[in-house]
Amino acid sequence: MRQDIYKVIQGNEDLKKYIRTQPIWYRRLSRNPQELEKMETEAKYFFKKSIPHHVSKLSDGVQMASLMMNMFQAMNSTGQ
Repeated sequence: MRQDIYKVIQGNEDLKKYIRTQPIWYRRLSRNPQELEKMETEAKYFFKKSIPHHVSKLSDGVQMASLMMNMFQAMNSTGQ
């Protein structure tokens, strides 16, 4: 593996964990170092750190807060 690719992987903890769980990337990066960006994208999806995952997580949080507000309003209106 090229030194520059190796340094990028060592500098990013998620990439280091991903390449350990998916060892096929050792071979792929040794043969095609330009696939580093593809590996980074796949690692983001693997660790659920991609933009769609962040949006989904935010949406779930907003939905939960809305549900709690509705529940508190229902409890407050029945208590009066």
